[in-house]
Amino acid sequence: MGRGLGGGAVMMGRGLRGGAVVGIYGGSFNPVHRGHTALANAVCRLGIVDEVWLMVSPLNPFKQGQQGHILPEWQRLKLARIATAGFRTLRVSDLECSMPKPSYTVTTLERLEAIFPTIQFSLLMGEDNWQGFDGWYRADYIRSHHDLIVYQRTAEEHSTAATVTLHRTDGATQTYTSPYLHLYPISSTQIRQAIHEGNDTFLRQWLHGGVCNYIQRHGLYGEVKSEE
Repeated sequence: MGRGLGGGAVMMGRGLRGGAVVGIYGGSFNPVHRGHTALANAVCRLGIVDEVWLMVSPLNPFKQGQQGHILPEWQRLKLARIATAGFRTLRVSDLECSMPKPSYTVTTLERLEAIFPTIQFSLLMGEDNWQGFDGWYRADYIRSHHDLIVYQRTAEEHSTAATVTLHRTDGATQTYTSPYLHLYPISSTQIRQAIHEGNDTFLRQWLHGGVCNYIQRHGLYGEVKSEE
């Protein structure tokens, strides 16, 4: 399949280079939750990309100095692989774990293109990251070489619906809505707090069962601190 990814064959044929269109969804995933996987799956179901690869970051450049608040990368990778095991179009990559730290998105994208030259890579992000995107390292290069897929809530007050907007490299945009695209009111910080409080009902709602069992079995996140 290729370095840094789990088993299975990459879908082929739809991208500009003759291969798949793959969305890269980067983050600490500390821990991964149902909001992450639901969003990634929805983007695939909308037909924007063929697959989404969760790119587990060893150290987000914007979170330097907070390493003590985050699980070791091998454990976050383990949890991400458990969470995505039942999804045909979701995969997990450990590519950034072998790269110089801190890891920058543009460097990751360049490395991916070198390893998978036929695949067209897009970047999936939330509205908060989109608002601060101009501050990213080599943001203009990313914008001119890779489509950006931005997840955001709808403008209507009190709405639980969400949209995804595709920002193409040529400047064109396209906004998608769908019955299975929702606002996912959850964060990894809330998950860690619920673990600390022993709120099993909340955890079972927002964590994959296998992820929840692994966290509880290994006593992870016993002391919770917020970093996101």
